[in-house]
Amino acid sequence: MPELPEVETVRKGLEKLLKDFFIERIEVLKERSIAGCGGSKDFIQKIENSYLHSWDRKGKYLIGDLKSRNNKSKGTLVVHLRMTGQFKLTNKEIPPCPYTRVRFIDKSGKELRFIDVRNFGQMWYVPLNSSVPEIVSGIGRLGPEPFSDAFNSDYLKNYLKNKKRSIKSALLDQKTVAGVGNIYADETLFDAGINPKTESKKLKKTDLNRLRNSLVKILKISIGEGGTTFSDFRDLEGINGNYGGQALVYRRTGKPCKKCGEPILREKICGRSTHWCANCQK
Repeated sequence: MPELPEVETVRKGLEKLLKDFFIERIEVLKERSIAGCGGSKDFIQKIENSYLHSWDRKGKYLIGDLKSRNNKSKGTLVVHLRMTGQFKLTNKEIPPCPYTRVRFIDKSGKELRFIDVRNFGQMWYVPLNSSVPEIVSGIGRLGPEPFSDAFNSDYLKNYLKNKKRSIKSALLDQKTVAGVGNIYADETLFDAGINPKTESKKLKKTDLNRLRNSLVKILKISIGEGGTTFSDFRDLEGINGNYGGQALVYRRTGKPCKKCGEPILREKICGRSTHWCANCQK
């Protein structure tokens, strides 16, 4: 599943490549891709004849600002890529692949296609008279952004003080911090020298400060590399993310630790494959 760096890479691509992209026509090829009231019929009616003006991100959600021809706000387009969702911008009349779910078409024939092999990705239209969390409830449940001032060791100490679950499990909970998934939880815990099985409430403030700093560092490195591609992720131009080649522990089971040389271990924690070094993360 795309995590924060991959979603941020997509956001940057949308912002860069869709300047003045005017949605003249929308084709919904899979009804399941459209969430919210009214289904695809309402979605198409409300979003057609709009400019995709600017893009924001909250956790793993993409948030697009829709504008009319006279530059007035027309609401918001929200997208969650889920496991395999991706956007592809095409300038030619190329037939859509079998996994194309939604097509946004401008007057010149240029298309923004939403392609989703597993078909779990979703889109919402948020009208002007509603807030985004009202329509997309998952956004309202998100914790702070990792790069925000609100995400610090004081916040983590207070939030985790009564939680017995593992710190790996806590990092995967979007209520703890927005946008972190399996890859960056493993990479962060290794960089911070924290055993993923440690009970959250047992971590000291100094541990949590290292954790916060490591998470921000790892995410920034990955964003700079265009995210991670181990299977499905591509940016708008079809380019793989490059962070995977720099991974410290993720998917390196049995390979020597880059710090100490001991083999990287793999174990299921909270139902997710977890990679760590028993020597460096005690």
